[in-house]
Amino acid sequence: MHELLYGVAYYDEYMPYERLDEDIRMMKAAGINLVRIAESTWSTHEPQNGVFDFTSVDRVLDAMHKAGIHVIIGTPTYAVPTWMVKEHPEVLAETSRGPGRYGARQIMDITSPAYLFYSERIIRRLISRVSKHPAVIGYQVDNETKHYGTCGHNVQLKFVKYIKDKFGTPERLNDEFGLSYWSNRINSWEDFPSVVGTINGSLGAEFARFQRQLVTDFLAWQVSIVNEYKQANQFVTHNFDFSWKGHSFGVQPDVDHFAAAAALDIAGVDIYHPSRDELTGKEISFGGDLTRSLKQSNYFVLETQAQAFPEWTPYPGQLRLQAFSHLASGANMVEYWHWHSIHNSIETYWKGLLSHDLDTNPTYEEAMSIGQDFARLSPELISLQITNEAAILVSNEALTSLEWFKLPGGQTDYNVIVRLLYDRLYEMNIGCDLVHPGSADDLDRYKLIVVPALYAASDELLERLNRYVDNGGHVVYTFKSGFANEHIQVRNTVQPGIIGQACGIKYSQFVTPSAVKLKDDPFGAGEEYNTVNTWMELITPTTANVLAWYEHPHWGAYAAITENRYGKGVATYIGCLTTPEVTGKVLERACREAGLWGQDQQIRFPLIVKSGKNLAGQTIRYYFNYSAGKHSFSYPHGNGLELVSSQPIASGETILLEAWGFIIVLE
Repeated sequence: MHELLYGVAYYDEYMPYERLDEDIRMMKAAGINLVRIAESTWSTHEPQNGVFDFTSVDRVLDAMHKAGIHVIIGTPTYAVPTWMVKEHPEVLAETSRGPGRYGARQIMDITSPAYLFYSERIIRRLISRVSKHPAVIGYQVDNETKHYGTCGHNVQLKFVKYIKDKFGTPERLNDEFGLSYWSNRINSWEDFPSVVGTINGSLGAEFARFQRQLVTDFLAWQVSIVNEYKQANQFVTHNFDFSWKGHSFGVQPDVDHFAAAAALDIAGVDIYHPSRDELTGKEISFGGDLTRSLKQSNYFVLETQAQAFPEWTPYPGQLRLQAFSHLASGANMVEYWHWHSIHNSIETYWKGLLSHDLDTNPTYEEAMSIGQDFARLSPELISLQITNEAAILVSNEALTSLEWFKLPGGQTDYNVIVRLLYDRLYEMNIGCDLVHPGSADDLDRYKLIVVPALYAASDELLERLNRYVDNGGHVVYTFKSGFANEHIQVRNTVQPGIIGQACGIKYSQFVTPSAVKLKDDPFGAGEEYNTVNTWMELITPTTANVLAWYEHPHWGAYAAITENRYGKGVATYIGCLTTPEVTGKVLERACREAGLWGQDQQIRFPLIVKSGKNLAGQTIRYYFNYSAGKHSFSYPHGNGLELVSSQPIASGETILLEAWGFIIVLE
């Protein structure tokens, strides 16, 4: 990478009139140096079976090359054309809701032989045509790929083969999954039923794992085809997305991002977030930290919002704040979805950088300043190397298991717990990576590991975590950790099972709290913040020090939060759902104990600090103000240069950040 990439998704096919030259003029004025094309328009490129028309691709490539704008080509496989469904209705995914219906995107069965045949053909036709074009710098395979709930007869047959390969005999499967219950026992592979109606969480979770593997295999298959044509100076990426709660939120339940990213040259991501008064930077940071962690490398933001929904139209200054926030987490590209607002169909009111009049507007004008600064500051800001000493362990298996065995009320899911913890670290300016069960051998480089609700986990993983603590690491567990094995079979020992050794606790009962608080405001969070919600485990310490007891006439004899020294390290266990304020205090204590408390922790949200080393080995520090008010702080590090204004910064100098403002210091 020689320059920061600042781009847009561009759809010449959607334009209401001819304006390619005008679009390029406006892109150049805004500093846009990249467009992504072709990923959404299969029916344009192949209007009938075997009839190809790449006119729109050719004209955009030639025009962009003439203008000096780079192009990413997307494989157009995530929205199938009508002729394919007419000739092969089986390409539509059968889901638990029944047969598929045509209309929306991402409705196909990604295992369908017909779908794969036509996908391979369009990929080869397109990529072979464009791969040597000088404008093309890389490829995006598919788009926000998931398994789309596919579970038809052909998928069930593949699952049975997968199960046979994994477990060998029906007897072993029955034992591991407890299938004798309610006569679900499988006595021959030929009798294996569809899992769509299963009441067995172990079997259902294994099917979810299998479906995630379908996504990994599908993306790797596409990458392998593109790699046959890819030139030495080109890359292959993909735009992962997240769970959705009105915006990007947490771990994607339908994709194992870590496994799926292995086939890619560069990990990519789509990050959408609340805006205006709700803009906090948390989703930008979480999405960036997770994506950077996939390959322990810089990444691309392949989609993020410019204007988008009416409630997301940014306040003045917010587009700049957002763009540089992506860079501060390690992004080398910021690309908006999309260039122009579309005049028809379902995303008519998801506005692009240009509004429906296709003319200048305040958001576009702010983008012009971003493009200028990206170009000017590329040598200092590109490929920021970030080294964190804290990590959060996330697990698709734990997520799935808590979908099968939901917490009371159904509102607090796995990702809510993940974000409860991540957001508190973010607010304290504790940088963190995201790690997964398969990377557990690499934990020793972190001083602190935070483990949210690790309900389903292998003995091996839990023993590794015990060794990590024994060797001097610090772990913070939440409730529901260590309870069941990787097949969601509850351990038949006193809970929390294997990790109880490092945590120095035990329990055998858990309850839903009613009028329960933490006794005596143990962390000084404020009495009003000591309520216990949703879930509580009745903990008895064995060797642990009790940090908080329950306040309740019957449960008051039990511990709520504990801390235990084990070997050279410390394990903290949070046995109930606490408020954000208490959770923050517990994590602050753990960070201090782990040696993670420094000068940046004197600055708190809404002021956010991010830092790393640039390619020259110099320290870059970003300071963001995520609020509508002015905030000041004392700059605590060595003398430096503020890059946006080119003004010197002295150690100890008082810095005033305007509303939604930021500075970048080259130390």
